[in-house]
Amino acid sequence: MSMLGKQMQFSWPITIYYEDTDAGGIVYHANYLKFFERARSEWLTHLGINQSKLLAAKLGFVVTKAELDFVKGAQLEQKLKVVTKLEKAARASLLFVQELQDDTGALYCQGKIKVACIDMESMRPCAIPKEILKEFTCGS
Repeated sequence: MSMLGKQMQFSWPITIYYEDTDAGGIVYHANYLKFFERARSEWLTHLGINQSKLLAAKLGFVVTKAELDFVKGAQLEQKLKVVTKLEKAARASLLFVQELQDDTGALYCQGKIKVACIDMESMRPCAIPKEILKEFTCGS
């Protein structure tokens, strides 16, 4: 994997809803992955990358590794943001660092998420289209 010359990032706001929490009003641990997934998807949309077109072209992105550090429990009705940074880009994979933060920058959860580009027919890794890599590494 190669390090990027300049680190690209994207921020996406979220609100903690009742459905996101456990009986104590704290975000259920698995939901942090959902927040991170939505932020990555929103970044693709922001960059003008249409996931439906990728699927029609038989290309998809799958999570191959996820590491989460739970720092502080997010609570019902909080307004937070997911900050997503592309840490590394390789021929067929991307490594993201994602953080759930409040407006002061206080950290609730941090994750390192590796995604691979796959051929949806063979379900095998394939090269990330150059136009997508360009959007991530050069910005929009």
